[in-house]
Amino acid sequence: MIYNNVMLTVTKASDVDEVKILLQEQARLSSDEQGCMRFEVYHSQADQQQFLLVEQWETQEHLDRHREAKAFTELYIPRVIPLVSRVPHPSDLLWPEQL
Repeated sequence: MIYNNVMLTVTKASDVDEVKILLQEQARLSSDEQGCMRFEVYHSQADQQQFLLVEQWETQEHLDRHREAKAFTELYIPRVIPLVSRVPHPSDLLWPEQL
């Protein structure tokens, strides 16, 4: 399993609503991709300019293919990335332990 979490900070507060809509669409499309086990978008209650993507992929190959798919190439890269700063957090699952 591959876990990829990404913290996004919207640069200008006026872009928050647009980023929210784009991320919801990206999550919808990404969730339908082969190998996607989980693709969630969280919007911080404490800081409206903060978003968290929580992704779980079956294999690294599935994550690599995701980076070539429509959700990534037509939404995330050209429309979201210019509006945010991004900190990826590839992660290891500690609990619950994988079987």
